[in-house]
Amino acid sequence: MSPLDTLARPLAIAIHDAGAANMVIAWAAAAKNRPERIWADGPAKPLWEARFGADAFVEGPEKLLDGAACLVSGTGWASDLEHTARIAAAKRGVLSVAVIDHWVNYIPRFERDGRQQLPDTIWVGDTYAVRIAEGAFPNIPVVIMPNLYLAEQSSNAGKTLKNGDVLFVAEPARSFWGEDRPGEFQALEHFASQRGIAGIPETVSMRLRPHPSDPPGKYDAWLAAHDWAMLDRSPDMAGALRPARWVVGMNSVALVIALEAGRDVICALPPNAPPCTLPHDGIARI
Repeated sequence: MSPLDTLARPLAIAIHDAGAANMVIAWAAAAKNRPERIWADGPAKPLWEARFGADAFVEGPEKLLDGAACLVSGTGWASDLEHTARIAAAKRGVLSVAVIDHWVNYIPRFERDGRQQLPDTIWVGDTYAVRIAEGAFPNIPVVIMPNLYLAEQSSNAGKTLKNGDVLFVAEPARSFWGEDRPGEFQALEHFASQRGIAGIPETVSMRLRPHPSDPPGKYDAWLAAHDWAMLDRSPDMAGALRPARWVVGMNSVALVIALEAGRDVICALPPNAPPCTLPHDGIARI
């Protein structure tokens, strides 16, 4: 049973960033009926369209919520779309459910330009997130829902190969950490210099998987300068994980999926960066 089957219909979905979008898409695939209206943009839009097509797409909060009984929204940082949908739902008295897909910055997810708009209920995917959300929002019900996306991707990744390669899952650091280059490139260089300490032979190749929000070509120059690395072109996370023995990154949800899939997981944040925000056991640091 999908969590979406517990909600009143018509059901409206507002998604932008990939994290919550992937969770919602997995729930929609398992639901008895598809959500009636989708307002999607950014990385979420092609993800939804690839799975279900564009028939249910609408533009803007008015078309999304006109006649809707419930709103399910993501809680990404890269857009105001989801926040705008929650404001409109509150004005209309539409039940609002927000999906948190990560383990950091919970309060800012619901604030834009000094205005806070909280949902009626928060859905999360594990017990770590429950504790964080309940601490941040003591007056809002927090419900743990099965993370079907994580289960699907980790299961489809298959067993770990002894002769597998390295998968580096990139993400924007949005900070220079006191240096003259973006943090994500610092993490790449830190891993490149420390991979031997992590027990990874120099003969092992690496695939770099860009974040869904990264522009095309972002890592081309770095890859050209490191002949043991190449771009990962897998269609989904399961495909990217399948050949990998080691999975390296910073604070990406992909590291949690890799843990679930039984891979050796490494956080490559350099010493000058803030510590890893993922609360999960089993992530090695270098």
